[in-house]
Amino acid sequence: MKRLLPLILLLAAPLLHSAQPAKSSSWKAKVAESMSLLGHRNWILIVDSAYPLQTSPGIETIETNASQEEVVAAVLDAINHSIHVRANIFMDAELPFVPDQDAPGAQAYRAKIGDLLHSYKVESLPHEKIIANIDEAGKIFHILVLKTNMAIPYTSVFIQLNCKYWSDDAEARLRAKMNAANSR
Repeated sequence: MKRLLPLILLLAAPLLHSAQPAKSSSWKAKVAESMSLLGHRNWILIVDSAYPLQTSPGIETIETNASQEEVVAAVLDAINHSIHVRANIFMDAELPFVPDQDAPGAQAYRAKIGDLLHSYKVESLPHEKIIANIDEAGKIFHILVLKTNMAIPYTSVFIQLNCKYWSDDAEARLRAKMNAANSR
């Protein structure tokens, strides 16, 4: 038995190593690695520390151990440097109503995230509606969830990826032409 113990430990070492949590900087590598694979209808979520671990098969969650602002900035930078996707940004409609007296730092966060997202159109929806949309999308599309160390409620930034080289207006014109051709 004494001779088998070192062999067992040697064989088990790779399994123990793979079970350890990823280093906090590996989330940046995961975003960079995933960007070329992600496309239209995929999502990247930058969420607070209490965001639940979802169970839909297409949802992958990574702990970043980083600030919300750092992760949002890095993800937007990766999207902006891609040739194929652009960001449709959603945030919780509840956030403007979260007071500092109940969640210290909420007002400062709103100012910081406002500065980060000033050049984007941000759509506000009730939190439960966004979660339902993500749950549904996760059944057939990949969703990357990046958990941050944020401890203020309703601060998550939900990014639905869209095609960079095909605009919503181009899609509308295409559908109109198709409908016109089909009605002849």
